[in-house]
Amino acid sequence: MTPARVVLGVSGASGAALSLAVARHLVSLDVEVDLVVSPAARRTLAEECGPGALDKLRDLVTRHHATNDVGASIASGSVPVAGMIVAPCSMRSLAAISMGLDDNLLTRAASVQLKERRRLILLTREAPLTLAHLRNMTAATEMGAVIMPPVPAFYLGPRDLTDIVDQIAARAVDCLNVHPPTAKRWHPSE
Repeated sequence: MTPARVVLGVSGASGAALSLAVARHLVSLDVEVDLVVSPAARRTLAEECGPGALDKLRDLVTRHHATNDVGASIASGSVPVAGMIVAPCSMRSLAAISMGLDDNLLTRAASVQLKERRRLILLTREAPLTLAHLRNMTAATEMGAVIMPPVPAFYLGPRDLTDIVDQIAARAVDCLNVHPPTAKRWHPSE
């Protein structure tokens, strides 16, 4: 059986650790990962996760593509992928996706997911939100994207930031439905 294949887009919003956690989680499930990293994300990865973070991310994935390579395989709906996660998703990338502005490989790959009716999970990162942000979120949702701000599940009692980041990554991967859910679940005391 062919393993699932997922696109991981990384844009320049804060929260670069999310991209590494999503990649690790997908790889642990034997999912092939195609990576596309925006120029702003390269800087954010280095500033938030250290100078070798981009190399660590590339080492985890199956394939990585240049942002300006709009002819890459993931730019076509004929390439069978299970969906895409943008982690983190900047408001610039959200705006481009919501408007169908396929000006780079990250936004083009996202548009492909929408046109092919595949899952597109956007871990949108900004606070507070402007009306433009909210409208872009609405537009992307109306087209079929899942807007998933990386909000901690405090009710699960995370011990540290790593627990929070890993839980958010697991929830995002669970939304793709490529594997039975693995994220921690709420179990109320009775």
